[in-house]
Amino acid sequence: MSMATRTDTQSPGQHVADSHDLIRVHGARVNNLKDVSIELPKRRLTVFTGVSGSGKSSLVFNTIAAESQRLINETYSAFVQGFMPTLARPEVDVLEGLTTAIIIDQQRMGADVRSTVGTATDANAMLRILFSRLGRPHIGSPNAFSFNVPSVRASGAITVERGGAGKTKTVKKTFTRTGGMCPHCEGRGMVSDIDLTQLYDDSKSLAEGAFTIPGWKSDSFWTVRVYAESGFVDPNKPISKYTKKELQDFLYKEPVKVKVDGVNLTYEGLIPKVQKSFLSKDPDALQPHIRAFVDRAVTFTTCPECGGTRLSEAARSSRIGGINIADACAMQISDLAEWVGGLDEPSVAPLLATLRQTLDSFVEIGLGYLSLDRPSGTLSGGEAQRVKMIRHLGSSLTDTTYVFDEPTAGLHPHDIQRMNDLLLRLRDKGNTVLVVEHKPETIVIADHVVDLGPGAGTAGGTVCFEGTVEGLRASGTITGRHFDDRAALKEKVRTPTGTLEIRGATANNLRDVDVDVPLGVLVVVTGVAGSGKSSLVHGSIPAGQGVVSVDQGAIRGSRRSNPATYTGLLDPIRKAFAKANNVKPALFSANSEGACPNCNGAGVIYTDLAMMAGVPTTCEECDGKRFHSSVLEYHLGGRDISEVLAMSVSEAEEFFGAGEARIPAAHAILDRLTDVGLGYLSLGQPLTTLSGGERQRLKLATHMAEKGGVYVLDEPTTGLHLADVEHLLGLLDRLVDSGKSVIVIEHHQAVMAHADWIIDLGPGAGHDGGRIVFEGTPADLVAARSTLTGEYLAAYVGT
Repeated sequence: MSMATRTDTQSPGQHVADSHDLIRVHGARVNNLKDVSIELPKRRLTVFTGVSGSGKSSLVFNTIAAESQRLINETYSAFVQGFMPTLARPEVDVLEGLTTAIIIDQQRMGADVRSTVGTATDANAMLRILFSRLGRPHIGSPNAFSFNVPSVRASGAITVERGGAGKTKTVKKTFTRTGGMCPHCEGRGMVSDIDLTQLYDDSKSLAEGAFTIPGWKSDSFWTVRVYAESGFVDPNKPISKYTKKELQDFLYKEPVKVKVDGVNLTYEGLIPKVQKSFLSKDPDALQPHIRAFVDRAVTFTTCPECGGTRLSEAARSSRIGGINIADACAMQISDLAEWVGGLDEPSVAPLLATLRQTLDSFVEIGLGYLSLDRPSGTLSGGEAQRVKMIRHLGSSLTDTTYVFDEPTAGLHPHDIQRMNDLLLRLRDKGNTVLVVEHKPETIVIADHVVDLGPGAGTAGGTVCFEGTVEGLRASGTITGRHFDDRAALKEKVRTPTGTLEIRGATANNLRDVDVDVPLGVLVVVTGVAGSGKSSLVHGSIPAGQGVVSVDQGAIRGSRRSNPATYTGLLDPIRKAFAKANNVKPALFSANSEGACPNCNGAGVIYTDLAMMAGVPTTCEECDGKRFHSSVLEYHLGGRDISEVLAMSVSEAEEFFGAGEARIPAAHAILDRLTDVGLGYLSLGQPLTTLSGGERQRLKLATHMAEKGGVYVLDEPTTGLHLADVEHLLGLLDRLVDSGKSVIVIEHHQAVMAHADWIIDLGPGAGHDGGRIVFEGTPADLVAARSTLTGEYLAAYVGT
């Protein structure tokens, strides 16, 4: 075997191909970026910092990563591009030196009821193949172990054309497919039971308005009248007096065509109608009053046939060494990795090696406490981001750009070091790593730092500093000044006014936990990721009955939604405009009668270009103001409705606080928005343009209006800059001083140091956690240093 000899004929100088070692951005103007020009080193770790809303995501995700993805999509044929999301070119003059971008963001994973950690990471797919090969008794292909595939049997005659000249032959065929779906719950693991008393008042007739479903008015053509005039029930008879046949038709009848006032409509039983109208939708996407109705009317219970495993009896009967696929998916992933490692079967050796590698990646990234049957919609933003990382950890790709959005979100200080090691490993393989981050522990490992600001919204969008971490420390920027800030332990803690008793808590991994949560003070519940914090707080302190819960669920909203519509601020403003001008409030809504007829209140006209990105152009009729010209002639305090929506929260607070435009209800909402540090936001700014930290605080401001004595906050520092954390601590203090009890699930040491009482769970994650390892004051925790949290908090406060 001969070896080719390499002769180096070129000069020892640098090859021209090696000169492309920078990503150049020139003139970026996406969202609030103000003509930003910057050069980023390739194959290095660059961290982007700055206050929430300063433009970090606009530069990293909406400019660099978006253009990389758009250019890759353009390499596919027009046919393929027709099936892909269409991306517009970012508003930037020049972008050079881009490499393939892999985006690992904090977008929540699909909240589909059938999506689990296993299905989202391909681990389930490999397990199904494993059981179809080794499971005894053998029941079929991998589909026989999938809870998304129903079993199907069919037989009948089919006509086959053969021999030309119109000759046909009838052939009898039988088709069977064995799926693993539980037929009772259809692979959901839960069955719903509807409380009929929440749907109608059976003492009334339909004509008397028996329905109590939101939006079902007695004159509604599509809902109530189709029941009243269907001929299946007597509209003048109380529902309680219906015959068995009438009640069956009223509640369960299959869809059938009926005529109402000469119009063909579909009549369907009330139960399937409600299920399609309300239960098939994502609960987070429903309006608050509809969601409240669903919570009242529907109870979900574990499926009695499959025990919540989602799988058919046949799928559960096939086992490998006494373990069926439901048992495997219910195991903690760290335990499942050990079980897979113990299987020795040469015929499936490559499959076992790949599956073991995937499961080991979960453990390595700090998610070994999850199980594969965990619904993906229940993962926090940080957990979802790390699950997305799984497929990239063992990747052989190099010279790609990895883009991360706060990879330390939801991580205990103990876990941050592990995440830092992963980021450095990706860089050391020859990749460019771009990270948007606020935590000093991660900023400090950067090769290059870009600090955006100086403020948020219109006050941000410029590069305040770029260089090394030491240069950032010495700079006068907000991040530089706050980089080494450390919150001190309180000299004196508040005295509780009472206690909330939790007894025998067993949700998820909790081990029969008994704890007294003090009321009237600031309580921080902490512990490593997966130790049982959320299970304790959300599982034992349900929202309602004086409890206001602000979780990390995503804010739902289209580009038509804005802070004014989301917070309910627009309602009192519309009424005030209507009263001052003696017209209807609907005129002052861009989604109703006041909308510009040309753009339907969107402010822009979208031109669809098939597989290319649609082109938005400002509406010439309303000049982007979204309202009909006649509506803009009505004024309140000298301003029209479009000028009010263009105001910042701070301006609007002053405008609606006094004089002719004084609206106490609007002023109270604006007060809360200022309280959470959102004074710079425009009232009409689309929700889709807000950063993660801004959305979290917008949700907090909305919930502050609710009447409740106990506030439960889930990691409120997510997405917050070091300077904003200080502002948040002031807000938490004001809430407690006003007589509220505040319980915070948090990892940030500044919030722990500021607490009156700490409840620490652990000592580990998953089945290694679920116990109370400390409860007491922060000073006692630091003095004892008996837990991981105690050690890191002691290091943080410098004792």
